Amino acid sequence: MLFALGEPVAFVALVVAFLLALLLRAFAIRITARALRLTGRRDPLTPRPREDVDPFGAVAAAVGGMGWGRMISVDEVPRHHGRGRAAAVFAAGPVLCILVSQLLFAAYVVLFPENLLSVLNMSNVLRGFTLPLGEQVLLCLAVGLLAFGLLALIPIPPLDGFGLLWSALRRPGAGAQQMRLWLEDKNIGVLILLVCCFFPLSYPLLLVILDVLGVLFLRLWGGPQPL
Repeated sequence: MLFALGEPVAFVALVVAFLLALLLRAFAIRITARALRLTGRRDPLTPRPREDVDPFGAVAAAVGGMGWGRMISVDEVPRHHGRGRAAAVFAAGPVLCILVSQLLFAAYVVLFPENLLSVLNMSNVLRGFTLPLGEQVLLCLAVGLLAFGLLALIPIPPLDGFGLLWSALRRPGAGAQQMRLWLEDKNIGVLILLVCCFFPLSYPLLLVILDVLGVLFLRLWGGPQPL
């Protein structure tokens, strides 16, 4: 997001998008866990910053363009009720963020039919693209939520995608346990993500990854490219 400091409106909108994504993720995880009876019904659904915000995720958002929420360890989600239920808890946050982003994209293309989605990449928006005020705010919110959701689906700790991958394993063997030891317990996963956020400084690898993951969404909403 620091790339967007040259466009103050875009910077503020991207910060709001990140905070909104954290709130949506936290709510989706807790309501899904309660609905599937994986947690007590008296557990509060309200956001809890100490449990929902990951300091490294916030740093990644500031430096690399988008970050993540606090990791949910696979040990926190019981598997004895079924691996599908456990996977649903990990998927709930990213999926809700992506769905809300699609609603914002729908509003964007209705309000601004003459847009540049057919040629823009997510990195253009995350780095602060110059647009009229209303268009810039709506596009930054949509792209910010989409970036958060897509990033969260990557199967590496501390991202939710790792929980999905783990839930898909019927009986995690020694190799999977060793992978988890290094990536989660020794924080190698966080280190890999932070390296992707910082290098290269002019165009971090994280932005490249988000461009690849998000290009289809932008092109679908943007329609055919102009001749």
